[in-house]
Amino acid sequence: MPKLPARPLYFSITFINSFFFSLIFTVMSYYEATVAGLSGLQLVLVGTALEISILLFEVPTGVVADAISRRLSIIIGFFIMGAAFIIEGLLPYFPTILLASAMWGLGYTFTSGAMQAWLSDEIGEADANRAFLQANRFTLAGALTGMLAVIPLGLISVNAPILAGAAGLLLCAVGLALFMPENGFTPTKPEDRNTWQHMGDLFTKGLDVVRSRPVLLAVLGVGFIYGLFSEGWDRLWVKYLVDTFGIPQLFGLNEVAFLGLLRAGGMVISIVVSRQFEKRIDNNHAPSIARVMLWLTGLLAVGIFAFAFSPALAVSVVAVWLVNTSRNVLGPLYNAWVNQRLDSQTRATVISMSGQVDAIGQLASGPLAGLVSVWSVQAAIAFAGFLLTPALPLIARANRMHDEGKD
Repeated sequence: MPKLPARPLYFSITFINSFFFSLIFTVMSYYEATVAGLSGLQLVLVGTALEISILLFEVPTGVVADAISRRLSIIIGFFIMGAAFIIEGLLPYFPTILLASAMWGLGYTFTSGAMQAWLSDEIGEADANRAFLQANRFTLAGALTGMLAVIPLGLISVNAPILAGAAGLLLCAVGLALFMPENGFTPTKPEDRNTWQHMGDLFTKGLDVVRSRPVLLAVLGVGFIYGLFSEGWDRLWVKYLVDTFGIPQLFGLNEVAFLGLLRAGGMVISIVVSRQFEKRIDNNHAPSIARVMLWLTGLLAVGIFAFAFSPALAVSVVAVWLVNTSRNVLGPLYNAWVNQRLDSQTRATVISMSGQVDAIGQLASGPLAGLVSVWSVQAAIAFAGFLLTPALPLIARANRMHDEGKD
């Protein structure tokens, strides 16, 4: 069967993947907090299970992508993630949600790094870096479409969007198996595959790359801090909103509709803002990326603190939009920042390391955020904002190294 060109296929994957994940994530925290009845501590422990899974499997699956096949790794990842969310949507109990979260983490690691490395191999690093920023439009458009699709699906049941998104991920895996090319990658010789020595060699080479480039070490440090703050925020903001202000019913629809519109409004803002950044940033110029990330990280911290101490629902909505917009723009910028001057042999492994340090950060802060939430969910969210602040001087330091030519 004929394969599709890499660049348009990547944009299509980006849109479709974003659409299905948007269906799932728009309601998942609400589903876990209400239908499954999880406490703040249990919500954070679900995230901890996810991050343990990512921590354990990020580098091994990244080596699979470097040694065997980027394409195969991505397809496996979509299959596992789809199966995980089927379990999540059908069985609203703490143990099964823990299992689903761990499976989701495993599936994610098969795609993390492999997708970026696959595109870089197929079209070249410079073109891939441009595509990462261009693809953000497709990410945001897919997410917006998914958020709006949640509204009619949510009228069926709270778990209907989760199950629909899970089924979509499984279908996406089938589509990739049929149409995804892999022409720019040379796999490891069969006699060298699947050996712990080979995995160790690739990981060591990736570690040597990081050690030899101080600025890359600083970049990964920023990724660690992003992981530190994100767990408390991602797991608790919906619960805090529900417990503090309640969720209004709009136009006679249920609470799912409000969440869909809340996220959709933020996504519209993200699309407009991301388009402006895409026009103005040289995504192959590391200092330009670092300067923008410094400002966006500062705005992100402001948004988290504003949400934690919000006196009214309207202020909380604006704060959520500020947080989501900042993160939506930061994501592709960080990918392009990590992807500067990496060779094909270790590209997926180094990019996977960036995912691993994020997981370590979330794993380190998650249980503590959960314990703080037992006392006060509001305090746990404010704590997440506090954990983000060390990223500011670290980004500034990385930018100085760029300017001094130490990258």
